[in-house]
Amino acid sequence: MNKISKLFCLTLSVAMAIPCVAQERNGNKLTVSGSVMSDILIPQNDSKIGTEETNDWALTNTYADVNVMNDWLEAGARFEFTKHPLPGFETDKGFKGWGVPYIYVKGKYKWAELTVGNFYDQFGSGFIFRTYEERSLGIDNSLLGGRLVLKPVKGVTFKALSGKQRKYWSHNDSWVSGADLELGLDQWFKAMSDHNTYLTLGASWVNKHEKEEDIMTDATHKLNLPENTNAFDVRANLQKGNFGLLAEYAWKTQDPSFDNGYIYRQGKVAMLSASWSKSGMSVLLQAKRSDNMSFRSRRSMTGTSSFINHLPAFTMEQTYTLAALYPYATHPDGEWAYQAELGYKFKRHTFLGGKYGTDIKINFSHVHAIDRHEHEDNGMGSDGYGSAFWKWGDGTYYQDLNVQLEKKFTKSFKLNLMYMNQFYNKTIVEGHGGMIHSDIFIAEGKYQFNKKFTLRGELQYLTTAEDEGDWLFALLELSMLPHWMFTVSDEYNCGETNIHYYQGYVTFNIKSHRIQLGYGRTRAGYNCSGGVCRYVPASKGVTLSYNYNF
Repeated sequence: MNKISKLFCLTLSVAMAIPCVAQERNGNKLTVSGSVMSDILIPQNDSKIGTEETNDWALTNTYADVNVMNDWLEAGARFEFTKHPLPGFETDKGFKGWGVPYIYVKGKYKWAELTVGNFYDQFGSGFIFRTYEERSLGIDNSLLGGRLVLKPVKGVTFKALSGKQRKYWSHNDSWVSGADLELGLDQWFKAMSDHNTYLTLGASWVNKHEKEEDIMTDATHKLNLPENTNAFDVRANLQKGNFGLLAEYAWKTQDPSFDNGYIYRQGKVAMLSASWSKSGMSVLLQAKRSDNMSFRSRRSMTGTSSFINHLPAFTMEQTYTLAALYPYATHPDGEWAYQAELGYKFKRHTFLGGKYGTDIKINFSHVHAIDRHEHEDNGMGSDGYGSAFWKWGDGTYYQDLNVQLEKKFTKSFKLNLMYMNQFYNKTIVEGHGGMIHSDIFIAEGKYQFNKKFTLRGELQYLTTAEDEGDWLFALLELSMLPHWMFTVSDEYNCGETNIHYYQGYVTFNIKSHRIQLGYGRTRAGYNCSGGVCRYVPASKGVTLSYNYNF
C-alpha cells in the first residue's frame, strides 16, 4: 500500500468515527449537511448535428457530498459516479470512474485549524496557487495531504500546506507545498479604520517537487529537468472609502513543460486593478500581463487537469447564449489583458430614469499578444524567447464591447437590452479559424402577471461574415411559484448550416429538491468559466437533472 492509500484509509477511519466522538461532548451540537447532484443524458444519434456514437444507453455525472461538524471538528466526503460520463469530459485522460475521491477531517481550536485529507485553497488571486472544483468543466484539482491555518494575533493569517494533486481518479506523483502570509494592517492601527482605510499585505510561496523524467530532444539527448520549481507572489490590497486598489506580482522559476515547449524561461505575471463606487455609480479599471505562467503538477500533462495555479480572464462573464458563443480562454503562454467597466443608475423621476430608474453598464475588454523576440536557439532545452515588458506583440487575441440597459417600465414589466461588439481570434483559442468579428443584439423581457405567474422571454441575434455566419436564439420561460417552471428555446444557425438546436424543459422544485426533465439538441462548442474552457461535442436526447441540499 503506497503513502497516498495509507493516508486515505486513515482519513476515512477518522471521518467515520467523528459522529460518535462529537456526540459525546456535552453541549456541542452536531450538524450534518450535504448535497446530491445528478445530471443524466439518454443520448440519441443525430447525424445532422454530428453527435458522437456511444454504446451506453444513459450517461451521467453524479455527485453526493456529506459533511458533519461541531465547534471543534469537521469531516466530509464526496461520492462520485462518472463511469459513463456526459459528452465532452476528458475520458482519454482518466475522467471515467466511481468511488470516494474526496474526504477530509478538520480540527479547530481557538486560533488554529488543521486539515488532513483533501482540501481546496487559494493564495491571493490564484496566480501561483488555486485548487477548486468546477463540475461543469470536469475540474477538481484538490490536494491530498495536510493544511495548517494559524491566526495567532489579530490581523495575521498564516497558511502552510503540502500534498499531491488529484488527477481524476489518481494523483500526480509530484509534491506541491506552499505557505501564505496575510497582514491586515488596519487591525493594528486604529487610526486607519477610524478613517475608513483598510490595507492588507500578502506574500506566498509554492514549491513543486517533481522527479526527473526522460524528455528527449533527439534520439540521443534528453533534457536535464529541474526537480524543484518555486513560485512567489506579493500583493497589496487598499480600500479607502469608495476607492479600492489591488496590485499583485508573481514569478516562477524554470519549469520546462509540454505547455511551453520545454523551454527554461522563467514565468511572470503582474496585475493592477482599481475600483471606485458610490450610490448609483461604479467604475472598474484593471490590467494584467502574464508570460509563461502555465504551472502544472505534472509537466507533460495537457487539457484542463493538473493546474496548480489559475489566471483569471479579464473578460465579462456572459450568461446569454449567443453572447457566450465565442468565449475567451486565458492564454497561459502570455498575454496583455485589459478591462474597463462603468455602471450608472439614472435616478427615478428624471428624464432618462423615468418612474423606476434606469441602469446602464458598459464593459470593454481587450486581450493582446505580448512581445516575443526569438533567440537564435529557441527550441527545446533553450531559454526560449525574449520579451520587453511594456511592448505589445503582433495580434489581438480577443476584444469585446458590451452595452447593457435595464429598465423597469411598470410594476409588472421589466426590459433588458444588450449590444455586444466582439473580435474573437479562433486560431489562438481553438487552433484554427482566424479572426471572427461579430455583432450581437439581445432583448430580454419579464412580465409578472401576479405573485405566482411570471413570463420571461429572450430574443438574440448574432451577425458575422466569418465562421458559420449568423445565429438566432429565442426563449420563453413560464414560472409558476412555488413549484413549476416551463422553458422552450431554439438556437438557429441562419448562416451556413441552417440547423435548429431546439430544447424544452420542465422544472419542479419542492423544499430542497429540484428536478428538471428536458429534451433537445445541444450545439458543439466551448463551455467556459473564469477563462478555463472545455469543448462540448454536439448531443441530442432526454436529460434529467436532480439536485438536493440538506
